[in-house]
Amino acid sequence: MSEPAAHEPQQQAPPVCPRHPDRVAYVRCQRCGRPVCPECQRPAAVGVQCVDCVRQQAKTVRSTRTVFGGNVTDTPVVSYGIIGLCVLVFVLQTAVPGLTRDIQFVPVLGDKEPWRFLTVAFAHANITHILFNMLALWMVGAQYVERLLGGLRYAAVYLVSALGGSVVYLLMASPPSTLDEARHSLWFTPTVGASGAVFGLFGALLVLNRHLGRSSAGMWATIAINAVIGFVLPNIAWQAHLGGFLTGGAVAAVIAWTSPRERRRWQWPGVAAVLVILAVLTAVKYAASPSFAVIG
Repeated sequence: MSEPAAHEPQQQAPPVCPRHPDRVAYVRCQRCGRPVCPECQRPAAVGVQCVDCVRQQAKTVRSTRTVFGGNVTDTPVVSYGIIGLCVLVFVLQTAVPGLTRDIQFVPVLGDKEPWRFLTVAFAHANITHILFNMLALWMVGAQYVERLLGGLRYAAVYLVSALGGSVVYLLMASPPSTLDEARHSLWFTPTVGASGAVFGLFGALLVLNRHLGRSSAGMWATIAINAVIGFVLPNIAWQAHLGGFLTGGAVAAVIAWTSPRERRRWQWPGVAAVLVILAVLTAVKYAASPSFAVIG
């Protein structure tokens, strides 16, 4: 008596990665359940997820923000842009006669040519000058401040600090009343450089670190060294350094104080208030400066 032959179990094909059908994948995505090869695996809170699920999830998740309200960035785009613009302006300074004269800040010309208050931060006197400023910008701005604030708030700190440096330089300049005074007066002495804005980043970092409970011992040493250099070496506008430092600290203080979500709506009005103060100080200074002191 013959017995029916036992059915042999049908062998199933091994699972393969949908994105790479030639690769066997026994690990499955925790989100969609599909097989996923090592190249397509992305770490998740539990297990792994596939590339497609990670991308789909990224479209529905709001961008991560820093503690101060800015967008988190791994690439310091604003710092790159500032450095690139400074290098471009420096090249143009060497190629276009008279450009430096048109964009440098001179107190006597600021009321009639107000763009000088800002353009001064993108012009430099020589190659050493721009190298030192861009190195400081990279070390403090790109590596720390921009990552703490996000691009937009970082740009605001830099630009407002540049204006603050020019304003304090103006405030500390006295219109001369004689030709002898004019030869040594800041009123007719031009200045160039991003140092005021860079010192603004120094001041901002001190305020932000204090808000976060971090140590700033190394930064204080850097500021002290630069301050001594400003007083020891000739032709350095320490007044602009001081102005940028104070302004950067003020803008950072506004951003830090308004960083809680319930206060964040006051962040940009607070920055605007700093700008208004700088504008008022400038207007008062020029209004109090007698026109007869401008010696032709």
